[in-house]
Amino acid sequence: MARRPVKGPPLPSGGQHRVVIEALSPMIDCGRYPIKRVVGDTVIVEADVLADGHDAVACMLCIRKPGAATASAVRMTPLGNDRYRGRFVVSELGVYRYTVRAHIDRFGSLVQELSRRPADDPDLALVLQQAAVLIARAADHAPAREARALRRAQRRIEGPAPLADRCAVLQDEGLAERVLRFTQAVHETVWEPELAVRVDPERARASAWYEFFPRSMWGAAGGRLRDADPILAAIAGMGFDVVYLPPLSPIGTVGRKGPNNTVSRDPADVGSPWAVGSAEGGHKTVAAALGTVADFRAFCRKAEGLGLSVAVDLAFQCAPDHPYVTEHPQWFRHRPDGTIQYAENPPKKYQDIYPLDFETEDWQALWRTLHGIVQFWIDAGVRIFRVDNPHTKAFAFWEWLIETVRADYPETLFLAEAFTRPKVMYRLAKLGFTHSYTYFTWRNSKRELTAYFTQLHSSPLREYFRAHLWPNTPDILPLALQHAPRAAFIARLVLAATLSANYGIYGPAFEFMESQPRAPGSEDYQNSEKYERRTWDFDRQDSLRAVIARINAIRRAHPALLSDAHLTFHAIDNDNLIAYSKTTDDGASVILVVVNLDPYHRQAGWVEWPAPAGAGRPVQMHELLSDARYLWNGGRHYVELVPEQMPAHIFRPRAYVGTEHDFDYYV
Repeated sequence: MARRPVKGPPLPSGGQHRVVIEALSPMIDCGRYPIKRVVGDTVIVEADVLADGHDAVACMLCIRKPGAATASAVRMTPLGNDRYRGRFVVSELGVYRYTVRAHIDRFGSLVQELSRRPADDPDLALVLQQAAVLIARAADHAPAREARALRRAQRRIEGPAPLADRCAVLQDEGLAERVLRFTQAVHETVWEPELAVRVDPERARASAWYEFFPRSMWGAAGGRLRDADPILAAIAGMGFDVVYLPPLSPIGTVGRKGPNNTVSRDPADVGSPWAVGSAEGGHKTVAAALGTVADFRAFCRKAEGLGLSVAVDLAFQCAPDHPYVTEHPQWFRHRPDGTIQYAENPPKKYQDIYPLDFETEDWQALWRTLHGIVQFWIDAGVRIFRVDNPHTKAFAFWEWLIETVRADYPETLFLAEAFTRPKVMYRLAKLGFTHSYTYFTWRNSKRELTAYFTQLHSSPLREYFRAHLWPNTPDILPLALQHAPRAAFIARLVLAATLSANYGIYGPAFEFMESQPRAPGSEDYQNSEKYERRTWDFDRQDSLRAVIARINAIRRAHPALLSDAHLTFHAIDNDNLIAYSKTTDDGASVILVVVNLDPYHRQAGWVEWPAPAGAGRPVQMHELLSDARYLWNGGRHYVELVPEQMPAHIFRPRAYVGTEHDFDYYV
């Protein structure tokens, strides 16, 4: 006779599921966005996994590779207090998926129970019978070889041996793992939604960028891309990884800006490269003054041959005479008088630029057209894009564009040039931008630098926001570099190159220490290269080229500086000095940096840095900028920096291993 259902309030589904999964990490916004890693990284996943009562819990980390339909699983290790940890290595570009699954481990519970019962407990035989049943069930689902091992264990448990010997069989960890592996999970709890990790190429981990304007670089030669060999060789010789070019498309003539951002109609004015498009063509055209698409492809090949990747600027905006303005007027916002409002960022005015309207009714066509622009430059050989002002375009557009591009070209990198509100910058990083500009450009004091980088390296920001540090840009001559001496440029360079694994400079202006602002209180350069062709004297004796090359060589030689995994600030009793160290995950590489933030005066102080060697043993500190050596003892050490000589120390410790002359590198 069928049992009638008991009447009463509605019941939830899954009432037999006893395991709870909480506090899973890493995770961004409840799993809405992926965390970020680089090929070869290890992803460490932790979660609180608990159940009522005293039963053991089986907790599995499940990983699905890019494009895979099925997942592999590894058992998570208990850390105590119901916290579990698992890890996996990401070895392919693309998006990995991961989650945690857990259920009551019946066999593990019996083993756990057995360890708590006294040797003379009369119910031990009953526990062994239950264990034998569970082993038999696992054997039924195991392949032949594994099944034979399980059957042997079952027979030993059920055999005539003394009870203590039979109990000892259950203590074999290999048996417990084998039973768990071939036991079908019942009433399993699964963390949902499945989480994601975006895996980027190695270039995303660390890079040094050099930005230059091709039209200025060769003076009378006209700045054509085909003549780039000398400057590419110089950039590679300084140890940079990426050469970054402003927009290469034709520059608009309507509203074209003159020197120092003046509104000018002089035919000799070359205008700003960010005013994209003219009758000559739009975003999918190389300006005739620079060359052709074929010239650009050859430029990329030459750069690649020197170990340089090429990044181009992605400026989704139009000059007033860009073909899109007449072909697609619906893509621009019109004022009541029918004119289009040019771009403004008060007090700055950009009469030579029309912003696109991402609220247009024709947004689908606009999005596809912009995707086509990216595809054009990808076809030309580009895999790195520096994106101009992405915070002035729709969030949804960037998420779609980056995901779409990476579906076909997972090695593509996007750098967000967004000096805007913090949460907007973070949102862009979540949406898929590989790297982000930062406020480093305006952080000068020890307090400011320490607070800002402590924030950037804290969780959850460190899971998705990769800081890209720039001491200067064509738009920004910061106060710290205005009318500044050579030491100020070197100090900012050391900070940028060592506080982050990714940094860049607006090349010639930094290399030759341009420090004259357009006007008091302005961050614009006097005679800014944005608006005119400049001629640079690369034979100047005061060039920073040798210092830049030395710092980049130090970065390449020491893995600690090519990672942002571990940054630690150290106390030093002088507010004009800042000290910090960087290490790799395994501690195999350690670098200590001390910088004099006062470019005008000698500064000295005592830095607190615990020597890595054993107590009482000296450490030789190899100063990598000067090649000097210092012997340090204990945990407090004197440093002195004279800016006219060198405003920074970059130390590599060498530990004492024998006689007073017998040192070996600690790292």
